[in-house]
Amino acid sequence: MTDAPDPTDLLQEALDEAGDGFVELRSHRKRTRGVAVEKGRVDSARTSEHTGVGVRVLVGGAWGFASTDRLEARAVREAIDDARRVARASRPARAQADLPPVELARGRFDAEGLEETLERPIDEALDLALGLERQAREASGSIQSATCAYSEVYEEKGIVTSDGARAWTRLVRPELYVEAVAARDGELQRAYEAVGATGGWECLFRRHSGPELAERAAKNAVDLLDADYPAGGRRKVLLSPSLVGLLTHEAIGHTVEADFVRAGSCAAGKLGERVASELVTLCDSGQSELIDGAGGTIAVDDEGVAAGRCVIIEQGKLVSYLHDRASAAHFETAPTGNARAWEYGDAPLIRMRNTYIEPGQSTLEELIANTEDGLLLDGCAGGQADANGEFMFGTREAYPIRQGKLGPLMRGANISGVAFDVLQTVDGVGDSFRWDLGAGHCGKGQPAKVDAGGPWLSCEVIVGGRQT
Repeated sequence: MTDAPDPTDLLQEALDEAGDGFVELRSHRKRTRGVAVEKGRVDSARTSEHTGVGVRVLVGGAWGFASTDRLEARAVREAIDDARRVARASRPARAQADLPPVELARGRFDAEGLEETLERPIDEALDLALGLERQAREASGSIQSATCAYSEVYEEKGIVTSDGARAWTRLVRPELYVEAVAARDGELQRAYEAVGATGGWECLFRRHSGPELAERAAKNAVDLLDADYPAGGRRKVLLSPSLVGLLTHEAIGHTVEADFVRAGSCAAGKLGERVASELVTLCDSGQSELIDGAGGTIAVDDEGVAAGRCVIIEQGKLVSYLHDRASAAHFETAPTGNARAWEYGDAPLIRMRNTYIEPGQSTLEELIANTEDGLLLDGCAGGQADANGEFMFGTREAYPIRQGKLGPLMRGANISGVAFDVLQTVDGVGDSFRWDLGAGHCGKGQPAKVDAGGPWLSCEVIVGGRQT
């Protein structure tokens, strides 16, 4: 892979004969490998690859898009002509303003761990999955079944634009998932550990080794069989980094994507206003800030803009939305490097990358000690949020806190609220940090690999539990 040809050579050749007007060319090669094991058997083993070129043009204030799966200069030029026909045929309600000037990326950008992961035989991943599934399944007589899956996605992109971008990016994203199901007297409890990263194989095991992940999944599943339910109502809670990441991504991040803002999200018109406690600074970055390996890391977005750090909320005030070049023109600001496309046949959309709340000054022990009556919540169990910032998320584990002391494991509960209102109640921010949402995908018309996280957060939410 080290000596792979530079895809921007082909794109530049096609662009040189494309004529006048704005043209954006993006070649995209994606290779996926994965294995899954269940009940001691190989459930699936797969490899897939997609390669092609996506083309966008801007003609008379209208965008046109086309694509081709042929990596030939002639085919790319034909796709440019197709995209121009699409643009001329469309009649936008509002013509696209001129794209704002921005420093566009040039050069080659390789993520760490690339060669090491690509050269690792898939048999090693299969052996790992077989061993971890067996360990989880045999951890207790209460374990009914276990699953382990490993996958990795290699992506290579070339981006060339008529106004100066010429970037070649390569990265790989490994992912590991271990689940255990415990059963007793007809009752089932599930627990899982999921890790996703951008970088080498070793990125998956920075916090816990493979055997530790299997052990944690099995132990939590068994322990939940004996766990009680927490009391419901409006409660003081300590949210773990995984839940802080979920809140930050789903209930805040989507509302500040500029296309959603233009459609009327709850963040519209609130730039400069206080939307959170002064303790809260919330960012989105193409880089893996604070800790390496975040799952949504990109060096360059799919418009050729450097994917740097964007501060969204600064000490409680909303200071920026997330932009591609088109929305930046509308809001008369600079692009933030948030244009992303899933496949070569997809046009870029405004998407998050790595979204997080910055760490504060309090240790977790101090946060617990300062809580008179509340819950420590950990583990994501799905949920949803809307354009108003209203959310309902499931949690996997709860621990009661009374008079500053942590109690035994309880079953997770649903939490709900309005995200900006919840951030207003923040009265403590932990000093530790971790990324914890790198496994799986974010959906918005097309998937995207993202990550989110933060510190432990002390705040108030509505807990859906059993009333006492």
